[in-house]
Amino acid sequence: MLNSKTQKKGQLPMLTSMQLFLMTFGYAGVQVAFSVQTGNMGRIFQTLGSDPTKLGFFFILPPLAGMITQPLIGLFSDKTWLPKLGRRMPYLIGGCLVSLIVLLLLPNTGSFGFGYGSLTALWFGAVTVLFMDLSANVSMQPFKMIIPDMVNEQQTDKAWSLQNIWGSLGGVIAFVFPFILTLFGVANTAARGVVPDSVKISFYVAAAILLISTVFTIMNVKEYDPETLAYYHGYNAETKQHESFITILKHAPKVFWTLGVVEFFVWFGIPYMWTYSTGALSENIWHVSDPASAGYQAAGNWFGILQAVYSVVAIVVGILFQRLNNKTRKGAYFLSLIAGGIGFIVVAYGHTHLSSL
Repeated sequence: MLNSKTQKKGQLPMLTSMQLFLMTFGYAGVQVAFSVQTGNMGRIFQTLGSDPTKLGFFFILPPLAGMITQPLIGLFSDKTWLPKLGRRMPYLIGGCLVSLIVLLLLPNTGSFGFGYGSLTALWFGAVTVLFMDLSANVSMQPFKMIIPDMVNEQQTDKAWSLQNIWGSLGGVIAFVFPFILTLFGVANTAARGVVPDSVKISFYVAAAILLISTVFTIMNVKEYDPETLAYYHGYNAETKQHESFITILKHAPKVFWTLGVVEFFVWFGIPYMWTYSTGALSENIWHVSDPASAGYQAAGNWFGILQAVYSVVAIVVGILFQRLNNKTRKGAYFLSLIAGGIGFIVVAYGHTHLSSL
């Protein structure tokens, strides 16, 4: 995007609004792919015949995949440079290709003749979900890392906010698609053990959007070459040494540990939301538990609407947080956590569409 060294050494240049747009917009496509999975995974596995009390075993995979994959992609991409692609983009391409395959396979698990509730079907679904999460994390990391690579401190908050907005917008698209397709007459029920067409088509659309966003990003984002990157960051590209994981932990600032503890407990809740919300809504509002029933699949669509509301709120919050200082951000985050806890209670015990919102 920029390759002039007229900028002072050790100081990243100011980027235009268009440059910030180009490097963050593609994140919407990655989030479409990730969100269509998280919004429908519980629904798919119960449709395949999984015991609801054992759904948690399948949902262990996403955080494990992220915990392992993200640091490794960061480490490997730091050492990568392909002249026509850059440092981060090769990993975006690889993650995209695997994600495309999985997005086509996962919703069709019940159509391969494995049998309702069979271990083969569940294991096939689990393996595809594992590859989906691995590839999604590989695709996400380039977007997360080009910001510290290329954006200076004055523009960092704006860049992260833009990425959050585009990602949340991608989530809205993914979450509402089964509901919209059903409104247009696409079947929202299928034979026992088979995923409805409304969900299958949503996965296909997510695959197409991911492909388009990846191509868009590769064509429009040009990373700094190693020498320019070293110049702007103020280090010697040939002699820079990477610190070990233990060294990084020893020198991590206080905010790393305090925020880490908070995030640890927050992520207790989010996988539960993904895992059990569809089942809770189907039993509390539609009063059914059979995954093959129209009521259960309608609950799956409604959960998508709730997730879309969540994503819209995330967009608004992203814009709001950009305008707050550090002190007021802490207060706003505290109130957000309280609201989230209340929301979990309402989903667990609410018995109307209105209460679930």
